[in-house]
Amino acid sequence: MTDAIRAESVTVAGNGGDEIEAYLAQPLAEGAFGAVVVIHHFPGYDEETKEITRKFADHGYLALCPNLYSREAPGAAPDEAAAVVRAQGGVPDDQLVGDVDGAATFLKGLPSSNGKVGTIGYCSGGRQSFLAACRLTVDAAVDCYGAFVVVGAPEGSPLRAGPVSHLAAHLSCPLLGLFGAEDHNPSPEQTAELEAILTAHHKTFEFHTFEGAGHAFFATNRANYRPEAAGAGWSRIWDFFGRHLSAAPGRA
Repeated sequence: MTDAIRAESVTVAGNGGDEIEAYLAQPLAEGAFGAVVVIHHFPGYDEETKEITRKFADHGYLALCPNLYSREAPGAAPDEAAAVVRAQGGVPDDQLVGDVDGAATFLKGLPSSNGKVGTIGYCSGGRQSFLAACRLTVDAAVDCYGAFVVVGAPEGSPLRAGPVSHLAAHLSCPLLGLFGAEDHNPSPEQTAELEAILTAHHKTFEFHTFEGAGHAFFATNRANYRPEAAGAGWSRIWDFFGRHLSAAPGRA
């Protein structure tokens, strides 16, 4: 038994067959593992998101973070790439879904995959995790304070992000939502609205809102970081994925 992991940059087929960069982390122990597509926050494909990807491998998951900005700013620093994409209105929803689908297909094709895959996203990635789970068939999804799920981007914003809550009827899997009570986007009122929509569609979900936390409370490199909320959030994630991404029938 080993607790070693391997992490490296790879190329995967994204939307439309485009080759995009991605960061792969996987346990080196023998066995079959559940997989997680990590959807980075709006600031981009950065060291902090790669650290999260390795964290999943440390906990026994295959994890892949696709660089959603590969096309628009290949090789650019994360903040520069994010500025380019922001000026273009953000990542188009169809392109995002295709990239996540490609990442999930890549993970399920690994020899150590148990055939199950989930998604998790932070900030804009939270919205995109929900979107992907409504447009694709996955086994579990986590939305960490995803904005613009029940409301669109405000007038004057460079982002062209419309609401996606109307897709809730098509949610393909259980959903975990992790939010901050002091967040304004999404606000507690918006997460309550999403909760009501999911309940009306008889979907399986669980939402947790942490007092004293605002937006980006998982972000260890930002002033928004709240260790207590982040620690509790990670405990919820490990429990949730542990229940939904465990070994598939017939797989070791």
